[in-house]
Amino acid sequence: MPLDQRFKGVGAALITPFDEQNEIDYPGLKRLIDLVTEGGTDYLVVQGTTGESPTVTSKEKRDILAFTIKNNSKKLPIVYGIGSNNTQEVLNTIKDTDFTGVDAILSVCPYYNKPTQEGIIAHFTAIADASPVPVLLYNVPGRTVINMKADTIVKLAAHRNIIGIKDAGGSLEQSMELAARAPEDFLLLSGDDNLVTTMVSVGWHGVISVIANAFPKEFRALTWAALEGRFKDAAKLQLAFLEFDTLLYIESNPVGIKKCLEIKGICSSDVRLPLLKASKELGEKLEKAMVREGFM
Repeated sequence: MPLDQRFKGVGAALITPFDEQNEIDYPGLKRLIDLVTEGGTDYLVVQGTTGESPTVTSKEKRDILAFTIKNNSKKLPIVYGIGSNNTQEVLNTIKDTDFTGVDAILSVCPYYNKPTQEGIIAHFTAIADASPVPVLLYNVPGRTVINMKADTIVKLAAHRNIIGIKDAGGSLEQSMELAARAPEDFLLLSGDDNLVTTMVSVGWHGVISVIANAFPKEFRALTWAALEGRFKDAAKLQLAFLEFDTLLYIESNPVGIKKCLEIKGICSSDVRLPLLKASKELGEKLEKAMVREGFM
């Protein structure tokens, strides 16, 4: 099977805008979809962690997905986040989901209950067997505590319905091992914006990006410069984002990127508890960085 080109390049891990009443801000979401679409984003990722999925209800998730599909003016591929540390809950959600307009799901490694690597394989095998669309694995040990090891990922890559992985493990050694061992048709997608150029240089295929919410044009230029082998150009852009990327996570994700979107007039920086809006100090640092790097 050839590499699924729909998910090569930049996927924007969409935030969920909220209004002052803590309800979904759909006009803000429309402006966000338009921004990332006009900025050249290759595909949309709905209700990943950056979309505050832990505090968005099941009904809200379905409504956000439907709204995104309806307002997807360029008919970009859509990846929908369906994950849990409860395998049966994921299977039930898959059964209850209308996949019309959905091209793949992104499913996070089980968190909190700390399964073995064999348990991870069984979990994702059950999901892939049940899903009517392809599955992208999501490895983010900073949030889940456990790391999907390269051996585990390679074994899961043999499943006909598991087509790739978003990896935010931060290990260049594991990234290189996967580039060497994964099947040629298995998508390798960075979950770390600040490592895109490096990971592409060893054979990775793109990124599911937080930064692309607010700066899609610039981050697409970075990613595709690397994918096209123009590493000097890619490195220049990557380094411009270096300090900025660090600032985004000081008060947790998506607090920082929501503040950037507020500065750009797309939506408010409101988040749901237990997260808090960006502090005044962080907002000032982000705005200064945006001005300095020409991201306004």
